[in-house]
Amino acid sequence: MSVLDRYEAGFAWLARRERGLWTVVLLGYGLGDLLTTLVGLSTGRGAEAGPVAAGLVGEFGLPVLVVLKLTSLGTFYLAWRLLGWPARVAIPMGVAATGVFVTAWNVVVLLT
Repeated sequence: MSVLDRYEAGFAWLARRERGLWTVVLLGYGLGDLLTTLVGLSTGRGAEAGPVAAGLVGEFGLPVLVVLKLTSLGTFYLAWRLLGWPARVAIPMGVAATGVFVTAWNVVVLLT
C-alpha cells in the first residue's frame, strides 16, 4: 500500500466515524465547555479566556455564552457542509478535540 493509499484510507476511516465525532463535538464543546464555563464564572472560580466572549459577558451577562456557543456550532456545521471530502472531516475532529481539552481544563480549574 502506497503512502497516498494509506492517507486516503485514514480519511475514509475518519469519515465513517463522523457521526461519532459530531456527538463528541456536541457533548465536549457544546455542553461540557459551556456548562463548566458557566459554573466557573457564576462561582467566581474561573474566568472567560476569550477576549471577545469576556467583553460580551461583561456587557450582557452569562446568557450571551449560550448564544456564542450556538453561533459557533452553527458556523462549524456550515463549514462542514460546504467543504468537500476529505477536508470536511477535519471540522468535527478539530472541534471535538478542542472541546474535550477545554472541558478537561475547565474541570481542573474548578477543582483547584
